[in-house]
Amino acid sequence: MKKLTVIMLILAVALTSVFAQGSSEPATTTQTTAPAAAPVAAPAPKTYVRAEDEDVFNAILGEYEELLNKAADAQNISEKFVIYAQAEAALLDSAVMIPTTTQNGAYTISRVAPRTVPYVQWGNDDDRWKGMVISADTFLTPAERDELLSVWAQAVKGEAVYDPAAILAKNGHAIAKDYRTTFSTAPVTLDTLNTSSQADTEILVNVTDNLVQYNNLGQMIPACAESWSVSDDGLTYTFNIRKGATWSTSEGAVYAEVTAKDFEAGFHHMLDTQAGLEWLVEGIVTGVSEYLYDGGKWDAVGYKAVDKYTLQVTLCQPTSYFMTMLTYSCFAPICESFYVAHGGVFGIEEYAAASADVNTFTYGKATDVSSQVYNGAFLLQQLNDASIIKIVRNPNYYAPETVVLDSITWVYDNGENMAQYYKDVCDGIYAGSGLTEASGTLAWAKADGNFDKYHYISETTSTTYFGGLNLNRGTFALASGAAATPKTEAQKVDTNTAMQNKNFRKAVQYAFDKEMQNAVSRGADLALTNLRNMYTHPEFVQLEEDVTVDGHKFVAGTLYGELVQYYCDQLGTGITVADGCNGWYQPEAAKQYLAKAKAELGNTVEWPICIDVVYYSASATNTAQAQAYKQSIEGVLGAENVTVNLIETTTSADYYAAGYRASNGEAGDFDMFYGSGWGPDFGDPCTYLDTFRGYGAGYMTKVIGLF
Repeated sequence: MKKLTVIMLILAVALTSVFAQGSSEPATTTQTTAPAAAPVAAPAPKTYVRAEDEDVFNAILGEYEELLNKAADAQNISEKFVIYAQAEAALLDSAVMIPTTTQNGAYTISRVAPRTVPYVQWGNDDDRWKGMVISADTFLTPAERDELLSVWAQAVKGEAVYDPAAILAKNGHAIAKDYRTTFSTAPVTLDTLNTSSQADTEILVNVTDNLVQYNNLGQMIPACAESWSVSDDGLTYTFNIRKGATWSTSEGAVYAEVTAKDFEAGFHHMLDTQAGLEWLVEGIVTGVSEYLYDGGKWDAVGYKAVDKYTLQVTLCQPTSYFMTMLTYSCFAPICESFYVAHGGVFGIEEYAAASADVNTFTYGKATDVSSQVYNGAFLLQQLNDASIIKIVRNPNYYAPETVVLDSITWVYDNGENMAQYYKDVCDGIYAGSGLTEASGTLAWAKADGNFDKYHYISETTSTTYFGGLNLNRGTFALASGAAATPKTEAQKVDTNTAMQNKNFRKAVQYAFDKEMQNAVSRGADLALTNLRNMYTHPEFVQLEEDVTVDGHKFVAGTLYGELVQYYCDQLGTGITVADGCNGWYQPEAAKQYLAKAKAELGNTVEWPICIDVVYYSASATNTAQAQAYKQSIEGVLGAENVTVNLIETTTSADYYAAGYRASNGEAGDFDMFYGSGWGPDFGDPCTYLDTFRGYGAGYMTKVIGLF
């Protein structure tokens, strides 16, 4: 409780009566009165003023960034991984974010054969669906899935050929040629180099091919580059571009041949757009940082077409994971001649000016599938942001033998009618579905027998979803007026003040019962299956050799998650970082941290502190999760100390605009948002950790209200 100071005003009155005996003078009375105290001024009303992002970041995550820089300067890969683990432990200990879940780990029924899309933990290739094998008849049984996975495992070892279509045909299945799924938020651009949003790239990766790809055995294979070589010093990569690969219009007409110049143009354009991809290549490719920030010239950037079919890339230093980066969208090509013909220009300032003119700059507009050309396995033919997205087989594709499907269709579904969706799954309109308690699909599948006959638990992935506490809130209602906070001005100030206090943040994060929240959608029996407790996948990498850091020896083969656990233990976090457990939930510790926070904050805030959580009311799952979060936080900390305001949004657009689609930290309309996640772009922990770098370099700092 805020201290109250009581001021007591004492008036002293001295009365003295003197009767002078034997005197003819009358006696006099003297009264002395203390001066009245000045009235106490009422405290000035609190006014919320957003702080400077840099100041907030340095105070809370400055040590974290220092460790990232130290890791980048490490002498070898294993030492670097250890220092990254130390940095990740510092990030977790700061309690600005809390990893929540990963993908899958849910009851599922599906007609899709396992491991028929690229099998890789990073990049965009796991969304590349050209090789997907689907039964046209029934869901696959667990026995059929086990058979397929057994042959796949042998194929990885080189002991068999994995032909899922042949295996399904042997078991009496016909093979589908079309795949349908759903979407809830549509692409906002067709420009692959101007976005890193999953909603955009899931579509675009299927219509664009990079230099290399991963196959369904997890092996890197040629794509637009037929072959490549690396110089002895590890600094120069030379790619030989495939002859005869073409760009096609949405209608299937050949527009131009793919050349090395298109890859150079794509990289140049990516830097110009500054859409959040450019930070991935800073310090990797020579000349990038100078070009972006110091007025450097494009000629000094080490990404050049030597001739029509030769691309040469020069690195700042040997980078062991460079090839793994090439499957991500920042290395995609653009058809240079098409780009220029649609108003495209090169140069950061030149692009900013040109792209602002919608009349002359018509490249990559999501409203017009003909505003882009495609060199991938499919062509985009329909895109209606509230209806349907459809891609069809590219008749000019250079590797037609790798394409199983004739078309892929995404149908808009905001999750409001799960009964109809489940019926469509059973009728074969969609290939499969996760089965959850909140949506009703689990109960329906148990009732009709599909659960008993076909269910399996889907494999988790390297994507990590997390909740972020807004450290520097700048928006309290959307432009439309939706998602408006109920907080008073004073409550805005108090929440922000509390968010700067590490013990308060820890109290909130450790009071979050992720298992309970997960159970409302998945059911109690699977509530732990997909829980994640660290940002990087705990088995993402391992030490290649023994390494000693700060006097502690870590042996070769140690998994990255074990390194993070060691440093979390050193910091006394109490967090268990392994997947599949409720590793942050510490209700008694949360109460202790709250007591420390209240002592430190003193009378600078009024309790309770109010935390706004935005949810999408048309989604039963999202609504149930929001209610579970409120129950969890208030149940542990007490509503008299922390009150969770559930802020309703009635459209998915408003829900995403409040958090996931917020353009920057200042635009985030929330105090806690757990609807964002990150999938790794390449095979090094920095692909996760760099997203929380400061000064605009980190893509995910916007989820903690910064930059």
